[in-house]
Amino acid sequence: MKDDMDKIVSLSDGDRTVELQKYLSSLSNDQLTTVLTNGALKGKKVGTMIKGIFKGSPSSSTEGSTRRLLVYQHCIPLCESGDLQTEVAADIIGLLMLETHTLPGPSLAKLASLFVEAIKVGKMGNGKSLELFPTVLTALSACEALSYGKGELSGEEYKKQLINSLCSSRWDPQCVIHLTTMFRDVPLSSEELQFLVEKVLRMFTKLDLQEIPPLVYQLLLLSAKGCKKQVLDGIICYFREQDVRQQEELKHGESLDLEDQSIPQDQLRHVEGTVILHIVFAIRLDHELGREFLKNFKTSYGDLCPFSVALLLSVARIQRYEEQVFDLLKGSIVKSFKDEQLQQGSKFLQDLLPGPCSVDHMILDTVKNSVFGWDHVTQGLVQLGFSLMDAFGPKPGPFGKIIEGASTIARTPTQQACKLGGQVLLQGFKMHEPIRGEILEQVLNRLGTKTASPVNHYLDLFSDIVVSAPMILLESSSKVTETFDHLSYLPLSTVQGLLKAVQPLLKFSMPLKDALILVLRKAMFSSQLDGRKSAVTGFLLLLKNFKVLGSLASSQCSQAASSSQVQVDVHSRYNSAANEAFCLEILSSLRRCLGQQADVRLMLYEGFYDVLRRNSQLASSIMQTLFSQLKRYYEPEQDLLPPVKLEPCITALGDQVFLQEPLAHLLSCTVHCLLWLQNMRRSAHPIANDSDDEDAEKEEEGCQSELETILESMTRRMIKSELEDFELDKSAEFSIGSSVGVRNSIYAVLVMGVYEILMEFTFIKANYSKNRFEELMELFNRYHKLSEILKEKSGKGRVPSNKTPRSLLSLGFISTLLTVLFRDSTQSREEALSVLRLNGEFVRYAVNVAVQKIQQLEESGHTDGPDGQNTDRTFRFLCDMTSVLMWRYTNIPSAVEDGGKKEKRSSLSLLCLEGLLRIFTTCQQRFPDRMVQLLSTMDVAEDDSEPDDGNATEMNFFYIRQFQRALFTQLSGGEEEFNSKEAQLLVSILTVLSRQLKPASQQFVQMITWTVKICKETSFEDSAFSKGLLSLLFSLHVLYKSPVSLLLELCQDIHSQLGDIDQDVEVEKQSHFAIVNMKTASTATLLVLSQVDRVLDEVDWLIAKKKSQAPSDTPGPGGATQTAGQQDPIEKAVTLQLGTLLTALNELVQTALLPGSCTITLLRDLSRTYTTLTTLVKYYIQVCASQPGGALPARLEKLVKLSGSHLTPQCYSFITYAQSGEMSVGGADDKKKKKRNEVNTAASAKLLRETKAIPNVIFSIEQYEKFLITLSKKSKVNLMQYMKLSTSRDFRINAASLDAALQEQDGSQETNESQEAEEKEEPKKKKRKQ
Repeated sequence: MKDDMDKIVSLSDGDRTVELQKYLSSLSNDQLTTVLTNGALKGKKVGTMIKGIFKGSPSSSTEGSTRRLLVYQHCIPLCESGDLQTEVAADIIGLLMLETHTLPGPSLAKLASLFVEAIKVGKMGNGKSLELFPTVLTALSACEALSYGKGELSGEEYKKQLINSLCSSRWDPQCVIHLTTMFRDVPLSSEELQFLVEKVLRMFTKLDLQEIPPLVYQLLLLSAKGCKKQVLDGIICYFREQDVRQQEELKHGESLDLEDQSIPQDQLRHVEGTVILHIVFAIRLDHELGREFLKNFKTSYGDLCPFSVALLLSVARIQRYEEQVFDLLKGSIVKSFKDEQLQQGSKFLQDLLPGPCSVDHMILDTVKNSVFGWDHVTQGLVQLGFSLMDAFGPKPGPFGKIIEGASTIARTPTQQACKLGGQVLLQGFKMHEPIRGEILEQVLNRLGTKTASPVNHYLDLFSDIVVSAPMILLESSSKVTETFDHLSYLPLSTVQGLLKAVQPLLKFSMPLKDALILVLRKAMFSSQLDGRKSAVTGFLLLLKNFKVLGSLASSQCSQAASSSQVQVDVHSRYNSAANEAFCLEILSSLRRCLGQQADVRLMLYEGFYDVLRRNSQLASSIMQTLFSQLKRYYEPEQDLLPPVKLEPCITALGDQVFLQEPLAHLLSCTVHCLLWLQNMRRSAHPIANDSDDEDAEKEEEGCQSELETILESMTRRMIKSELEDFELDKSAEFSIGSSVGVRNSIYAVLVMGVYEILMEFTFIKANYSKNRFEELMELFNRYHKLSEILKEKSGKGRVPSNKTPRSLLSLGFISTLLTVLFRDSTQSREEALSVLRLNGEFVRYAVNVAVQKIQQLEESGHTDGPDGQNTDRTFRFLCDMTSVLMWRYTNIPSAVEDGGKKEKRSSLSLLCLEGLLRIFTTCQQRFPDRMVQLLSTMDVAEDDSEPDDGNATEMNFFYIRQFQRALFTQLSGGEEEFNSKEAQLLVSILTVLSRQLKPASQQFVQMITWTVKICKETSFEDSAFSKGLLSLLFSLHVLYKSPVSLLLELCQDIHSQLGDIDQDVEVEKQSHFAIVNMKTASTATLLVLSQVDRVLDEVDWLIAKKKSQAPSDTPGPGGATQTAGQQDPIEKAVTLQLGTLLTALNELVQTALLPGSCTITLLRDLSRTYTTLTTLVKYYIQVCASQPGGALPARLEKLVKLSGSHLTPQCYSFITYAQSGEMSVGGADDKKKKKRNEVNTAASAKLLRETKAIPNVIFSIEQYEKFLITLSKKSKVNLMQYMKLSTSRDFRINAASLDAALQEQDGSQETNESQEAEEKEEPKKKKRKQ
């Protein structure tokens, strides 16, 4: 054998071609293959030998080409066998590639079939010889004709057949990557490429996970030929399915079938990470791929998944795509939240479509997944988080900044998007060390620079970061220290939020604490008032949180602390002495504030009480400070009246007078601190003390008893003082214009505040003694007299001054007071309490203050006074007040209490009801998850069965029934006894409570049935009440089913009440809902039209959804048959909704609506309806274009017919009617008639001047008809047969109208006094009559 090989090589080298040919002819096929095999295995001279064989086998001769084919047929399996060295195999394949083009067509065909068969049976596992296949296919496609079966095919066709047969057969998973690589070198038509890509994507699931990244890499290289969208979609779809499987397995525990057991999570994530890198790399090199990728997402927003989000964020690192990607993500996030909101608010949409998958979960999943080494995604996550928070954070209101209360729940899509941004950043901060510094820096930068807009969302994020990772934050404490330097320049609300957030860190970081104190001390002397306020805020926070040893444990001391904080707190015993010195030093700094502006002092007084509760060891210092301050304004001479000096409380600057000392707040702070301390002393007294402490305590008690004496004396003398003593009698001036008036107003507010504080003090000290309560009444009478004077005087001015000043009573006291006034039946207290109860003004005042406090809580999230900032205590007081107000309202009917007095002001029952409404609203906004707790504390009227506490819905419905009963009682009386204000409040309460019901529950259905019944049976002519009731009906109905049928009935009622635009037409009297009558019809119209808008929104949304799905649905062969046979449920629903809506609008368009908002709104809605119809027609044009020959649904034809016969002609009549302005006037006498005509004419002229509504309606009708013509052509159905061309818009001169106008003009000429006036008038009339 060796001789054969050597001989071939030597003959070949010696260029003895003829001898070589003869020698090769003498060898049998077997001998030749043996020589080849041996040579290849030894690897020596095999290349030279094959060259020799080719040299001695000229392709022109049959024998030569057969021998060549034999070499190919033998070498290909040999290379695949894996027995050869890699270099040898590569050499052999290289040589064979060079000679392929010399093979004749039939040989090429045989070779190609050999490849196809080998692939089918899975013998191409090595993939070495596959490099030869593209060369074979290329040579094959160049052939003229090849025999195939019985006929002939061109080379190109033959190649196509081969590829088809190859892609249709089973591939061995091992050779998928080799095949994909190989096809890159094969020239493919677009059809072949699509066929191939589909085949490779189908193979994904059969491959081992580790083989996916190299395959993706090859696929991306292959996509340079085309099919980019398909490749990307396939890859994303595969990983989406894997993620879904992974989640399901986590949900249901381990899968039972071992074969179905999927891949471990970390492995999947690492593979996803690698694939993302491959795709991003491919997009960097091929911008066409990048464009296709983004275009794909723009068209299908809904197809986001954690993998595609991660991919988008990685692509965002390429600069040219950055902006597009973030815009796209922000758009899809907000759109997703909007869709979710729309769907949650409408039963009609919920029944049609499955619930949307929530984008926030997806994006947070991406953050979780990025832990597995996805460094290329984390940067994008940070950017996404901040761009969401920047774009969708709270905006400043008109004239600068809105002061927002404590952050409520994210309700609107933009709030949800902003919250999602915060969650992304918080999770990112916890999980990824490299980005922590950047997140922190950016948050702090925004806190420092965004001074013009609210930064609550950043403060919340910063606070969450501090709580979740305090130790990590301490590593970057230098950044926090830098922010401190700007404290005195930041808005006060930002400073408060920032210091509250940083506070847990100060306990462990001395440098941070020292830096803050330095900054605060500087701020203390800032020239800006806000800077000084910031200093006070900061110091008070420090005092609250650095406990001095021996301070009494208070329920207030709950401070969010993580485990790392607890470890550090172990050392706090030794710190307490240092803390004491530190706190006393701060107090001495704060004393300086007592000489500053009223605002600064006010902050101090409001903060001291909380400091004392948290840090009771500072009591003596705080009390001393307050005591010495109070003494300045207290008149020590017992016989002198009044007991307070008001002069030093104000200061003058030029002509202007300012408040210098908020005396009432100072007194309030002193009283509350004193009462709390005495309370604590009583409860903690039995503990034995050593002598040092005793001395200190005696001194403290001395101070306290002196203070108490002062307060007692003040109370006594304030009762004796007349208003003249304060120079505030009825003759005093209170106008804001003069400095005397301003001074008196300030005095009045201070004196009223002092009265209030003393009332609270007296009540608590009274311990239910009758005499003390009589003193309290004396104080109240003085207070009431002064407040009446203030009301009377301020009412006289041209501009009524602001409402009554905010009450200084604490929320806790008001809660106690209401309880004892209405519910306390203790026998021993009866006599004393009757003193308070018999004073109707006092009871009324108590309820009024309660309502005022609840309103403040609703608006800002906290109230003035002690415990105002403490949400738990505030909520407890709310619960107590709810129970009392509910009892008072249900047990004492308003008819009884009025006693026939016809007063302008609202009764006590009404005030209680208003309080309840505010409490429910506040609770829903501020404590949404505690609504059940609130309701469960409410006591119930004795005669009713108690609700079951366990079932929240039951309990809620129990109270709904209580209020329904009250409303029913209101409605069952006559119209004279009907109290509109009370009925409106009851409807508002029912609206708030019904939001707590689940739409699927039986109680919800009962609520709807009851509301419908009330609307059908109540015929009171009260538009405000009917507005509330109909709004409630709509808000419930939309969660029950689509409201179009309801709208139709209401429109028929409105039409029959207001009459027809054509006065000769008698409208059929219909009354589905008695609530619609002459008085309330206009209100009802506006509400109905707002619901029409809502229905159109939903229909538009559905059409848009169908449009976005249409392109992807069309390739499927089932598309056309489905339209012809069974109409798509969404299309059917849209057509039915629009059909009923057109019928309803047909009623309204024929109604003689009054000029003004009703007419304009109707015209706007008509224009919108036609625009929606046009959108629907455009959708069907798109369907017809993609499915030629598909029939139009019969329902659509009916809808078009309906619009042509029922709506368009009436629209034109209505436009004529609206322009004419000659609204029908009843049979009133001529004078009235003339006057009303003038008013109507003026109104309609104004309407025409101010509105573009009419041209818009005409334009939208004409657009609709234009697209109908297009659809008729495409669908071969004449839809225009239902449309009649209108003549009401052509510009012919109507002779009859012209004669009438001229005659009228002659008549007016005779009666007019002056010629000029008539001339001025004439053109107007002509213009109008044209």
